[in-house]
Parts: sequence; C-alpha cells; structure tokens
Amino acid sequence: MFARSVVAALVALPFLAVSAQSCARNYTVQAGDWCDTISAKQNVSTYQLAVVNPDIAAACNNLQVGNSYCLGYVDQDCTTTHVVQPNDTCDAIASKYNINSTMLYTNNPQINADCDNIYVGEVLCAAPSAQVPPPPAGSSIPAATIPPSATAAVPSSAAAPTASDDGEDDGDDSNLPFCDEL
Repeated sequence: MFARSVVAALVALPFLAVSAQSCARNYTVQAGDWCDTISAKQNVSTYQLAVVNPDIAAACNNLQVGNSYCLGYVDQDCTTTHVVQPNDTCDAIASKYNINSTMLYTNNPQINADCDNIYVGEVLCAAPSAQVPPPPAGSSIPAATIPPSATAAVPSSAAAPTASDDGEDDGDDSNLPFCDEL
C-alpha cells in the first residue's frame, strides 16, 4: 500500500511542477504605491499585475507596504508598456508602437470593443507579440472597468458623434455604399 502511494506521488510530481507558474520578476510595495504606479514604474500592464496576483483587490486597496508581488510569469511577461494619457485612443496607441489593434487587444483583454474603458494612468501592454497571461478561467477579466477615482482617456461625450439629421431626407446619399451591385 505504501509503495503504491509513493509511486503515485512520483508519477504526479512532474504534473504538479508544470502547473505552477514561475515568476519572472517581483516587486516589494513601497509607501504610496497603488496598482497603476507600480505598473508604470515597473513596466508591467495593469491587467498583467491583476492577473498574476489574484489576491490584489479589484479596487487595489489592499496593498501592504513590504508585501512582495509577482509582476509577470516566465514567457508571459510584457515589459513594453504605455501609460494612458488624456485623449489617447486604442488606434493612436497601436500606431505609436507600430502594432496592429488586434495585438493591442490581445495583450489587453480588459479593453472593450469600443475602447472606451481605458483611463488616464492605466498601463497597457504595447508589445508586438502576445506576451501576457490569459485571464483566469471561470472568472471575469481583471481590470476591465474604470476605477471610480479614475478619468476616462476620452470622455464619453467627446466620443459620441453629433447628429444633425432632423429625420428629413435631404436626397444626398453620396456617403452611402452601393448595395445594388450584388
């Protein structure tokens, strides 16, 4: 019986070692730190910091001075980052780093399709290849909402198109696509 238990434990050992992620780098919390300041100082995206440290509260209000946190996993550690500024858009950020928007969204799955949930001070991964860990299975994507104390990069009123259409047909359809060529 004992021999079978030892054999079972030895057979399972490699699988246990593979499932554990190795931390690529660590950071020890200093006075005055919060998630976005750590992310900006250490070149780690806000999303990545949240994913590799699920014990950090969504509001990032439970950091303790002296605690050490993992900043990224080996082979899943984005260090090319962008700190969101006022009026930044996803297209402008992707263009600045010469990456396509698909890669920006891949490395920052917390960004919604309209890119209207990025906020000033948020740190995004701007790497040219997929480098961040996937979101935890069965849970919501970390860092997907703008914190209550944050400012949206592009205020929603600025992003909304202005409509001058009074409902009347002015006969100008020059901006509509031709659909009768099918």
